[in-house]
Amino acid sequence: MAHAASCGGIDLHQEQGQRAVFCGLTGIVWLHRKIQDAFFLVVGSRTCAHLIQSAAGVMIFAEPRFATAIIDERDLAGLADANEELDRVVTRLIERRPDIKLLFLVGSCPSEVIKLDLSRAAQRLSGRLAPVRVLNYSGSGIETTFTQGEDACLAALVPDLPREADTAMPSLLVVGALADVVEDQFLRMFAAMGIADVRFLPARRAGAMPAVGRGTRYLLAQPFLTDTARALEMRGARRLPAPFPLGAEGTTGWLRAAAEAFGISDETFEAATAPGRARAETALAPQREKLGGKRVFFFPDSQLEVPLARFLARELGAELVEVGTPYLHRGHLAAEIELLPAGTRVTEGQNLDDQMDRCRAARPDLTVCGLGLANPLEAEGLSTKWSIELLFTPVQGYEQAGDLAELFVRPLRRRALLEV
Repeated sequence: MAHAASCGGIDLHQEQGQRAVFCGLTGIVWLHRKIQDAFFLVVGSRTCAHLIQSAAGVMIFAEPRFATAIIDERDLAGLADANEELDRVVTRLIERRPDIKLLFLVGSCPSEVIKLDLSRAAQRLSGRLAPVRVLNYSGSGIETTFTQGEDACLAALVPDLPREADTAMPSLLVVGALADVVEDQFLRMFAAMGIADVRFLPARRAGAMPAVGRGTRYLLAQPFLTDTARALEMRGARRLPAPFPLGAEGTTGWLRAAAEAFGISDETFEAATAPGRARAETALAPQREKLGGKRVFFFPDSQLEVPLARFLARELGAELVEVGTPYLHRGHLAAEIELLPAGTRVTEGQNLDDQMDRCRAARPDLTVCGLGLANPLEAEGLSTKWSIELLFTPVQGYEQAGDLAELFVRPLRRRALLEV
């Protein structure tokens, strides 16, 4: 079932029906790299364990900072006390890994089926294991997209963040898990602009989480952080409307939002950003030749689709056949929607069969989709790009603009080699 709706200059369609979604547990793969003294304990089945292990590609000899507390048949049948089992697993984990400062109990489809109250378990364990903090969030794949795992995780952090005094000078908070190298680049850029008090959520260590209060101005680095944004605003923080920092144009708009909020002059802003913009343009020029005029179809998967579509269309000259996205947050994506070419077909939600039919009929040069759709489409002769790779790879900022474009060039190059 589908119907059209009005939203800026785009051709917006809303669909309901069968969807292809990926589990929110996947967010652990990049979150466990970011918060260096945190541990993610999935309360789920062996299937959950296999999913995380496969997605992360962790060797058997490694010491990863995630694991699965297995819910087996006895738990599902109610023959075992799941809370006692969970306490035992967590106690053994902390004894073995005294370096853990922050423990996330991550809910899954199985733990939700048996109605295991992980919120109460986290409170109980926090009291028992202090100074280790225990928090919980849901990574269940039921009716969610896989990036919402990060949103749920960061939203769980917000209530425990230090409270910034109401009299404090305004500070800038960048929200969303970014690679350390990208964070460092942005810090240098903000410093060159004259914005010194810049914080990141999540921080690299549990004890360094940022203070938040009425003086906090925040920039979203990812478009899927709806619950996190709501929690921050309940603490008094204020969002700076901006496009997302993908490509040179998006990064410039994102940085400019901060500059305007902190009273940075146009001259200072231009001086701080000009070298980065020039390097990005140099990196993008050869990729524009390869992607210019290519027809691209986005299936809804990561919620990055709208900013990525804007980048491909405006900076690389690609033609947008359809931009599917699981959810379209009108407020957070307003700046991106304005930058999309007029008449771009954007589909919110999904009717999988109908969308597959449209993709097959269009025969795009490149299809951006989840892992579950990539193989069938490749078998039909369509080049695909895994959307999940765009979360694992540093793609934000000027220095990564060329790398972001290269991710879309690679499948086209592979297809050309196979056809020879």
